[in-house]
Amino acid sequence: MSALAAWLNDDVAATRGQAVAQNAWRAWRRFASNPLGLIGLAVVLLLVGTALFAPWIATHPPNDQNLAARLMAPSAAHWLGTDELGRDIWSRLVWGSRITLSIIAIVSIVVAPIGLAVGCVAGYAGGWADAVLMRVTDLFLAFPSLILALAFVAALGPSLENAILAIALTQWPPIARLARAETLSLRNSDYIAAVRLLGASPARIVLRHVTPLCLPSVVVRVTLNMASIILTAAGLGFLGLGAQPPTPEWGAMVSTGRRFMLDSWWVVTFPGVAILVVSLAFNLVGDALRDALDPRQG
Repeated sequence: MSALAAWLNDDVAATRGQAVAQNAWRAWRRFASNPLGLIGLAVVLLLVGTALFAPWIATHPPNDQNLAARLMAPSAAHWLGTDELGRDIWSRLVWGSRITLSIIAIVSIVVAPIGLAVGCVAGYAGGWADAVLMRVTDLFLAFPSLILALAFVAALGPSLENAILAIALTQWPPIARLARAETLSLRNSDYIAAVRLLGASPARIVLRHVTPLCLPSVVVRVTLNMASIILTAAGLGFLGLGAQPPTPEWGAMVSTGRRFMLDSWWVVTFPGVAILVVSLAFNLVGDALRDALDPRQG
């Protein structure tokens, strides 16, 4: 009997693996049929490549000052010009991509598990646990994310680390709400009822059966949130509450360059364009993922 059970388990695992591979291939084909999604993905991959190879792509050290070359227009020596201290803007943008990507990665890694755990537990448990967890979530959702992040950073002190923590504290509630809604739709399904009848504990049901079914929606939401993360980080940097000088963070570059934007437009334009393009790219990828992972499309 033990050998038969082991064979059945292996067969079920193989069948499940094949189903996952087939679903992943269908999702990729739907994603690839969206040209805007592919453009967004290309920009995101370009951002990742730029961050990885920043030492070789940058033409100058990002913080080297040369007052004799301050506020120079774009030229062969300085592709995107120089700022008020003679620092090369192209090099600072390239190195700043590392900061932007680090903020996105850290915040996403932190908020996705927190939001998923809170939403799944609240949706499956119901009762007082649902009420308490959702009221805490509503408390965070009652304030605009930027205002709440400003309050946290003002209390913790201006720095890049505190800005990342503040952004993470403001980004998990929408994910929790989404995961709760998905869990409520799954809690009374025949599939979950069958698992419950087999004697699975609530913790096992949530971890092994509910959470994986909520993952596609959460992945889409996290991807769409990345644009908000970029804008919030840039806003904190612009207000002087994020990365501190001379760190080449894009929002801080826009803040220092705004004083010279009338006579030296390139100082503020190129960091602003970088924020715009990367934010738009993540939105395009998120929209394409939503269409690709929507089971009603297949």
